[in-house]
Amino acid sequence: MRISVNRDLCIGSGNCARMAPEIFDQDDNGLVTLLVTDPGAAYARVRQASTICPVGAVNLSQRESA
Repeated sequence: MRISVNRDLCIGSGNCARMAPEIFDQDDNGLVTLLVTDPGAAYARVRQASTICPVGAVNLSQRESA
């Protein structure tokens, strides 16, 4: 799986950063910053962060195979 974020949609609620702080952070304006693109062992929490984001700024997608 691959994580992506849409900073244009982000409203800075911080749900993602609280749910998976090793994956998400917030910049000085409170907008999401993605620290890594592969959720690894944090997959369940990243999926939950995607679900609870009030504006759908956190997305999970299938990793493209080579």
